[in-house]
Amino acid sequence: MAGCRFPSLTFLSDGTYNLATSLLQHTDSTNKMAEFTHFNEAGRARMVDISAKDSTERLATAQATVFLLPETLEKIQRGKIAKGDVLAVAQVAGVMGAKKTPDLIPMCHPILLTSVDISFKEEPQPDVDGRCSITITATAKTTGPTGVEMEAMTAATVGALTIYDMCKAVDRGMSVSDVFLLSKSGGKSGTYNRKDQGQGKVEAR
Repeated sequence: MAGCRFPSLTFLSDGTYNLATSLLQHTDSTNKMAEFTHFNEAGRARMVDISAKDSTERLATAQATVFLLPETLEKIQRGKIAKGDVLAVAQVAGVMGAKKTPDLIPMCHPILLTSVDISFKEEPQPDVDGRCSITITATAKTTGPTGVEMEAMTAATVGALTIYDMCKAVDRGMSVSDVFLLSKSGGKSGTYNRKDQGQGKVEAR
């Protein structure tokens, strides 16, 4: 019938179809979909309703690392990159990235950020591959009904990509790696610290 959707039939080894099994599989799939908050009952993407959540102070810190040649890092430190002050531009870009997160990540809510801070750690000692590194750490803060993890991660990533853009003329072999959430606090899920028990744990608040 037009407009109706039926579950696909399960093909059995004897060449027949089992409608009962297919219905069970369809129900199980629907139940599993319900476990993901960014999908509605029909399996369609949605923005989660956060209107009933408590407004609390939220804080999240993330980082990303750029690996680059020693001579590239030296040029950055000496201000010899033709496009300008690499880290100053990357810092502004990271803040802008945090503010643009809902424009880039479809299901993120627009958030009134109260603070975004970007810092850099330079590692001049080459690794086993002969690469130095710059680690970008981004911290985002707000008071509201949802967290700022994505804002912090976007800020760190955009900062890293900006370093690449500023320096690609002298080092196209740079790479961006190790993008992850370091910590978050606030909200019902409590506090997360990546350092705890390997990749981190959630502590009840």
